[in-house]
Amino acid sequence: MFFWILVAILTAAVAAVLFLPLLRRPPAAAGDAGHDVEVYRDQLEELKRDEASGLIGANEAELARAEVARRLIAASKAEAKGGAGPAGRRNRLAQVFVIVLLPTIGLCLYVATGRPDLPAQPLAERLANPGNDISILIAKAENHLARNPDDGAGWDLLAPIYYRSGRVEDAANAFSQAIRLLGPTPERLDGYAETLIAQSNGIVTAEARARLEQSLALKADNPRAEYYLALALEQEGKRAEARAAFEALAKQAPADAPWLPLVNRHIAGLAEGQGGGGGALGNPTADDMAAAQDMSADDRQQMISGMVESLAAKLEENPDNIEGWMRIIRSYVVLDQRPKAEAALETALKTFPADSDNGKQLLALARDLSISAEGSGP
Repeated sequence: MFFWILVAILTAAVAAVLFLPLLRRPPAAAGDAGHDVEVYRDQLEELKRDEASGLIGANEAELARAEVARRLIAASKAEAKGGAGPAGRRNRLAQVFVIVLLPTIGLCLYVATGRPDLPAQPLAERLANPGNDISILIAKAENHLARNPDDGAGWDLLAPIYYRSGRVEDAANAFSQAIRLLGPTPERLDGYAETLIAQSNGIVTAEARARLEQSLALKADNPRAEYYLALALEQEGKRAEARAAFEALAKQAPADAPWLPLVNRHIAGLAEGQGGGGGALGNPTADDMAAAQDMSADDRQQMISGMVESLAAKLEENPDNIEGWMRIIRSYVVLDQRPKAEAALETALKTFPADSDNGKQLLALARDLSISAEGSGP
């Protein structure tokens, strides 16, 4: 009810501002009629003077007086009517529009396009009950952690959300804080290592490898850590050891594991000797990995951009590389180039349809990274 009262008051205020100027008589029309009346009255006085002085006869004076009087009556009526002419009619139409039509049109538009049935949602209430609004959830968690920086549970909750939103640096800090405050667990260590790998454009750095080994020590049957450790061996050029690690991971994997096709692709690539020089298509070489660890942040970012461009060129020549597509999509997100990530996803889905195993992996990655998968089918 308060809302409708407020709307009525605002509507009345706007109508008054528009209506008051319309109540005034058109100045041009009123001024002309008043001027004519004064002229005709002066003429009557002048006729009296001329008749008294003998400049005009009595009969002529009477005829002239009758004509001037007729005109004076007509001018007086026009002055009294004010805006009765075309300008006055336009004035009245404008008054009707302001008083009746304008509020009616506004109300109809609001009822048709608005939602008067929805309750008010002030910012404080939305922060208290964010629902599924991820941006408000993040803002609420960040406000809480700003006041309580030693709340490990808050950092633990926020870290994977940051990662899925593409905020990799924030995710790395959140995982680090959660580990410091709550202690290491396989999930936290794997998440932190994966974030570090994403920051390095797929390079399993020494710190990431140490975290993965720590995770594997806490949980021996950990395919996530085993995969990245096998990938580290492949990146170092230890192809035989990497192939053995991937094969061991494939043997213990369930038949419906979503990551199994990716592991099998690594095995096939290592068996066929693709991408000589120590890395499969799209993987950095051992020299690249060693150089990246000694670089500054700006130099590493420049190197990552160069590697992404190189990978994009290779994918144009050989689009049947699901691992390469997944890496370049993730890399574009890390580089904050989401339009390119979406374009790469669309191109990859032309090679790997959405209903195929590889297509499902691509769509799952898109959901994790919060990028659009439009035109990808059901």
